[in-house]
Amino acid sequence: MNEKDDEQLDTGDQLYPPPPAYNPQPENDRNASVPNVRVPQVSESVAREALLKFVGSKWSKSSKPARNLTFKELQPITMYRYRLETYTESRSSAWEMEPFTGQVVDGPQYGMSPPPWDVPVQQPQRYIDVILKVRVPHSSFVKTCHRCHGCGRTRCTHCAGRGNRRCPFCHGHGRRTTGHGRNNRAGNNRCSSCQGRGRKRCTFCHGHGHKTCPTCQGNRNLMHFIQLTITWKNHVFEFVPDRLPEFPLKKFEKVSGDAFFIDESILVYPIVGFPDQEICDASRKASQEHHSKFSPQQVPCRILQQRQTIELVPITHAFYSYSGKDYDYFVYGLENKVFTPKYPSACVIL
Repeated sequence: MNEKDDEQLDTGDQLYPPPPAYNPQPENDRNASVPNVRVPQVSESVAREALLKFVGSKWSKSSKPARNLTFKELQPITMYRYRLETYTESRSSAWEMEPFTGQVVDGPQYGMSPPPWDVPVQQPQRYIDVILKVRVPHSSFVKTCHRCHGCGRTRCTHCAGRGNRRCPFCHGHGRRTTGHGRNNRAGNNRCSSCQGRGRKRCTFCHGHGHKTCPTCQGNRNLMHFIQLTITWKNHVFEFVPDRLPEFPLKKFEKVSGDAFFIDESILVYPIVGFPDQEICDASRKASQEHHSKFSPQQVPCRILQQRQTIELVPITHAFYSYSGKDYDYFVYGLENKVFTPKYPSACVIL
């Protein structure tokens, strides 16, 4: 291998942009339309069961108020969640090496190495983050190990190749010291640890003065090759209108909704005509943001697919009374999770 090849081994990772011809665009100037939906209703029995399940998971709360409360009103609230997913692929390459043990060497004699974006790979399931490492065809060659220079072993750094080290108990004197303070002097007691020799066999190399080369593992030669790293990543934009000051929006992150609208294409179109204008604005913002952020001119990746959804996340504001006082809580998500700002104590004097 010449000096140019040696320089290539030190270049590190390199990102490769997608082919210049790959620049997806919307087919025409149209927008995605969304049907109207109905807000689901939660019955009193469902609301009570959800609260009982909630307090049952909290050891500090009693289930008595949940069993005996009196509902005053169950108020369904329309809450939409918009999500845009952009699935991208990026590729990078770097020189790698492994001990050569006689394996087949797929080198330049079998043909030219293909460009990174021409290496065929199996596409994973969409919208799932995956990292795949593959060896670039015809990029392998064998070279003498640079660490041991083909010896298969390296000098032990703990004993400097001597095979023994100074005894830590007698500090190399071969005899133990006796006395204390100023009267400390070498005695006539031979060191029992090193048997009076002052040195002990190195435990790191077992007295050999050398160890098996950790780079080639004693095989003396290394096989170098170009490793291609392919990264599939799902980038998610999510938006929920903030219209309930008393309900934390982060609660929606752990529940699912009814995805009544799903639009999927290489590039999706912004949503228009939906009754909730904030959802339309979020769709337009997300589409522009992702198309700009993941365009080949900005980053070395390509967009494989986009998917936008609108979910109706059910949420009901339950108002009730217990022991003459008024309280409230929220039932939200298809899982009927509960959030309650304040829950009554069971210890009430009637």
